[in-house]
This record gives sequence, structure tokens and C-alpha cells, in this order.
Amino acid sequence: MKRGPGRTFRSLQHRDYRLWAAGAIVSNTGTWMQRIAQDWLVIKVLTEGSGTAGGITTGLQFGPILLLAPLAGRIADRFPRRRTLMATQSAMAVLAAALGLLVVSGHAQLWHVYVFAALLGVASAIDGPVRQTFVADLVPPQDLPNAVGLNSASFNSARLIGPALAGLLIAWVGTGPVFLINAATFAAPLLMLHLLRPAVPVARPRPAKGGGGMLAALRYLRGRHDLIALLAVVGVVGTFGLNFQLTSALMIGVHFGRDSAAYGLAGTVLAVGSLAGALVAARRARPRFRLVVGAAFAFGVLATLAALMPSYGWYLLVLAPMGLASLTLMTAANASVQLGTDPAMRGRVMAVYMGLFQGGTVVGGPVVGWVGTVAGAPWSILVGSLPSMAIAVLAGVYLLRHARVRVSYRLRGTPHLQLVPVAGRDERDAAAA
Repeated sequence: MKRGPGRTFRSLQHRDYRLWAAGAIVSNTGTWMQRIAQDWLVIKVLTEGSGTAGGITTGLQFGPILLLAPLAGRIADRFPRRRTLMATQSAMAVLAAALGLLVVSGHAQLWHVYVFAALLGVASAIDGPVRQTFVADLVPPQDLPNAVGLNSASFNSARLIGPALAGLLIAWVGTGPVFLINAATFAAPLLMLHLLRPAVPVARPRPAKGGGGMLAALRYLRGRHDLIALLAVVGVVGTFGLNFQLTSALMIGVHFGRDSAAYGLAGTVLAVGSLAGALVAARRARPRFRLVVGAAFAFGVLATLAALMPSYGWYLLVLAPMGLASLTLMTAANASVQLGTDPAMRGRVMAVYMGLFQGGTVVGGPVVGWVGTVAGAPWSILVGSLPSMAIAVLAGVYLLRHARVRVSYRLRGTPHLQLVPVAGRDERDAAAA
């Protein structure tokens, strides 16, 4: 039997992945601290509880991901990913430090935050597809779903620590030092990227020059009904549903009238469920489409319950299972898209994925913030939870009607229903349920 980590942590047997994961958890902690500090700075310091300002900030930060998706996809498929990541991580460190110095010096204004959010969005737009596909360079294909799951576990382990630390630091010293701490945490991934020396380089198909860019990716997706359905779910839920920092700031700071420590605690509780979902996902050999649809529907139901909770305590109670459902959705969709895509096209398809998942926030963020300001904080959640349930149902129906699938029954003690793709070069590797 092959020695190494257990089934849940099997990707850690690969040296380069261990290094990458170690650096990532430090940087992710700082990233979560900055997210909390940025939203609190906008909503509670620079404005008087303006959800619209918070939504604009979120939209500016994620808008470039949508606009720069074609360029980011080409960069991910064509240029050395390790060097690209070193450049983007360095840029984000400089931006965090500059904003922190502005806040500490007492010169920060709302428009400053808008500008830095947009610049950070540009760096993140390039970083995202490269970082997502870089994992495939560190582990063999059979371990990719596990590595994606562990990446999410790392991100949400940081979310357990980051919001709580940010809440305490904001209460003690204000938001400025939080940005400076985040800038310092980028030293960890930069060091680990420098140390990466793959013992056995992973084969990486490269696109031919002039190979069509993003238009080629769109033509590729046009014939992939399974991926279209996945991207539709990710786009709708990511645009309107996954705005936790904004909706929690409105619910806790405005609706329930609590302080920054309560806001940080809510982020930590949400992360407990998210971490559980990531670890469960890491144990799966291969995610299935039904898991994505089911998780999207469950998220919609739980988010609706969160919006209807009458007190802060009851609100916290729903956050953990809601985090589990959302993280299960994100991890399963990410692994399904990567595994179901031709490696030479993976960077561009993941750019489309990231553009829909995060770039949609340029529309969803301001809409959610405006709805929360005008109609009340609970509606900032409902405007995302109800469409999440609807798209889950529609995606399942779409796949049944348009994807080339057949229904088979397998008896193993109890009846089991499974959707199996009909033979086809691309569909054979697609996630199905």
C-alpha cells in the first residue's frame, strides 16, 4: 500500500503542494482580515451604515475579474504560472500596504477605498485563473479534486481565524493596522513560490499561437451542456447569493445593531461550516453534477432562513450549515469544471468560471447593497437566496433535456438513480449525476 497522508489529505504527499498550501493559509488569513476591515471601514467608519457604498466597493473589487477574463485566461494558458503568481501576489501586497498607510495616517476617504478596491480587483483578475489552474501543475490528475478541496479547506481555515482577529484588532486599534498585517502575510506565498522545484514536472499542453483566445473557449463551451449548466449555477449564486461580507455587515451592524467583534464572530461561525464542507469534498474521488445542484438548492433554503431569523443568536445558528452548503457548491463546481475541461483549454474556461463566479459581483454587489439599504438588511440576503433555489431547479431540468445523458439504475442494497453521459470525447470526462 502506498504510504502517505490519509484519503482526506492525500495531496499533501506532494512536496510542492505542501509548500503552496503552507504559504496559502497564511496569506488567506490576511486576506480575510482585510475583507472584514474593508467592509467595516466603508459601512461603519466612512459612511453611516450605507449598504450602497459597500455594494459599490464590492462591485469595483470584483468588476475587473469580469472585464479582464479574456486576458487572464490567455495568461493562465500561455505564461509560466509560478512567475505570474509572484507578480500578482507582490502587487496585492503593495496595494494592501498603501491603503493601510492611508488609513493609519487619517487621510483615507471613501473614494480612496473605491480606487484601491478597483486596483486590487485588477490584480485579482489576473491572479484568480492562474491560481486555480496552478494546482493542476502541483499534483497528478487523480489528486486534483482532493487538492481543490484542500485549497478550500485552507481558505476556510483562514476564515475561522481571520474574521475573529480582524474584529478584535478593529476594536483595539482600528482598521488601518489590519491592512498592513495583510500586506505582510503575502511574504509567505512569495517565499513558497520561490522554493517550488517540481521533482517531476507535470505535463502541460499549451495552446497554439493565435488559437482563438476566449472565442475558442466560448466555442468549446457551446457544445458542452454539462459545463453550461454548471456555469449557470455558479454565475447566479456567485452574483447574488455569495455576498457574505456585505450582507453580514448589514445584518449585524445595521439590522441587529451589533459591533465589529460580533461581525467577526459571524464570519468565524460561517467558516466552521465551510471548513467542514471543504474536508468532506476533499474525500470525494470525483464530484458529481447532482452535488452542485443539491448544494445550490440547499444554500438557497438556508440563506432564506438566515434572512428570516429574529435575533443575532438565531442568525448565527443558521450560518454554519449555510457555509457548509456554499462551500460544497464552490468546491464541487470548481473541480468538476477543471476535470471536465481539456487541459489546453483549462485556463480560459476557468477564466470564464471566475468571471461569472466573482465578476458577477460587479452587478450583484451594488444591487444587493441597494436592496439592503432601501428594503432592509434581510432583503439583501433574500435577493440572492431565492434565485439560487430557482437556478438549481432550472439547471437540473436543462441537463436532463439537453445534455446527452441516459438514466440507469443500479441496485446495491437499495435502488440508486444515476445520470450517465452517453459516449462522447468531452462528455466522458464531465461530471454527471
